[in-house]
Amino acid sequence: MSSVLYDAQGPRAKRRNILFTVVFFAAFAAVLWWVIGTLSDKGQLDWVKWEMFFTSSEPWSTYIWPGLQNTLKAAALAVVIALPLGAVLGIARLSDHVWVRVPASVLVEFFRSIPVLVLMIFGLALFSEYTNVSSDDRPLYAVVTGLVLYNASVLAEIVRSGILALPKGQGEGAMAIGLRKGQVMRLILLPQAVTAMLPAIVSQLVVILKDTALGGAVLTFPELLASANTMSAYYGANTIASFTVVAVIYIALNFALTSFASWLERRLRRAKKSSGAVLKADDVETAEAGAGGKI
Repeated sequence: MSSVLYDAQGPRAKRRNILFTVVFFAAFAAVLWWVIGTLSDKGQLDWVKWEMFFTSSEPWSTYIWPGLQNTLKAAALAVVIALPLGAVLGIARLSDHVWVRVPASVLVEFFRSIPVLVLMIFGLALFSEYTNVSSDDRPLYAVVTGLVLYNASVLAEIVRSGILALPKGQGEGAMAIGLRKGQVMRLILLPQAVTAMLPAIVSQLVVILKDTALGGAVLTFPELLASANTMSAYYGANTIASFTVVAVIYIALNFALTSFASWLERRLRRAKKSSGAVLKADDVETAEAGAGGKI
């Protein structure tokens, strides 16, 4: 059976795909076996390397939990600031006023073109030279500043593209019943665009969470990865075990975030399908009154 998108596979194509699948899994199993064997020969899989994470609370209370708190704090602050700032910049780029659209476009393109690590370093220098922020708090401020400037610019593009992806009839229909442009954006376009933008927004939130590790690598910010490095040195170069535990924590955090976003997206889609909103005469009269009685 053929589809509009592809032709059905013939017998030779099916055999070839089965062969490729078998070869891939065999190669993957061989590489995995080699990695495990190498780690075992080097003693990295010995119980003494992993025992501390299962029999003692010291690694968790002294290194992992404080580092995780700093990671979540920096990521939460960056998200809380970057999300509304990105939405404002994205909407500003769609403005009919040149004096609003051009500065917003310049800001977005400028900060989107600079690596986030460079922004963090500039932020650290800024807080060191021109503010009274204590030396203990400067790394956190610098990390949050870099994350906000870069990710707000990326989120602005996500918001702008999400709104532009909507059919033009949505905005034109709202304007036809007398809604002002601000009302159209707030009541019609943004609620519809949020569902479409949600996967891209969540992907950017995952990036924010992971990029906090840059502050630990360069700015001595004591986040999760930097704490794992310190823990590894304290326990005798226990690198593989320490970073494996940290990697599992990162995977769990990001999986929880994406799972919540998927649930929220499904809920929003179901709510839109089940709520058949019908515009009544009273609604039209209210819109006319808000627009000065003119349509």
